[in-house]
Amino acid sequence: MFSSNYYTLVAGLREYALDADTKGFDITEILTEVEESLSAKDWQSVALLYTYYDCENLVARHNGSSAHNALGLLSPEQVAAELENPTTLPKSLAKVIRAYADTEGEDAEGVDTSLPFAVSLFGAYYALCASSGSAFLRNWSESDRALRNVIAALVARERGIAVDSATVGGGEIVEQLHRSSAADFGLRGELSYIDQLISAMDEHNMVEKERKIDLIRWSVASELSTFDYFSLDAVLAYLVKVNLVARWTLLDVKTGRQMFDKLMAELDGKQHIEI
Repeated sequence: MFSSNYYTLVAGLREYALDADTKGFDITEILTEVEESLSAKDWQSVALLYTYYDCENLVARHNGSSAHNALGLLSPEQVAAELENPTTLPKSLAKVIRAYADTEGEDAEGVDTSLPFAVSLFGAYYALCASSGSAFLRNWSESDRALRNVIAALVARERGIAVDSATVGGGEIVEQLHRSSAADFGLRGELSYIDQLISAMDEHNMVEKERKIDLIRWSVASELSTFDYFSLDAVLAYLVKVNLVARWTLLDVKTGRQMFDKLMAELDGKQHIEI
């Protein structure tokens, strides 16, 4: 059964709106309200969703970049500290960090440090999501990994780089990316969006390319949460879309507002569901 607290939370999320005079809404405020409304156990699933961005920041810092995605839960200072001595990250991610810091150490056992740091860290992240108690998070992370792997494979193919050096994790889709020479990697029957993605990757306008790819992500999140209305999975699906809105509000206010309006319209429809 759905929690009445989550019904109240989802209904309350409709009150957020973008301010045309600023560069977006306060996603920290949204996350604070979500954390206050969820049980501690359910918040762990939300935190794991956002750990993806922490991984992005850890990889950037590890590679000597100062780039920092504000959607991560760790501050730049915390990211630097975790790379030195991981204490707050999930154990599997901390193990990867320690393994790359000492390739001869105990933590390096079971971690292929010959791979790029990003491949190992995100591989551990997606494996962690695969064991989540949230069906949406399991399915979303698997779908997100597949999408990003196809993008990486397309880029690798274009640049003449070995595809198997760019993908994360294993499974049938990854194996197909490694062995197929077809334009669509033979995935037309596996991924409904493959033609749409290939078309997006052919887009020369980088902003338009990113917009088209994010619309695929939006569509995937919608499909995965079709029958979720006021559960934890509904909250997670909402947050996936909010993250896209936040990104586009920073990049392009008009697109951000359009995506936010789309999200609100979807929520309006869910308010008519009897529970």
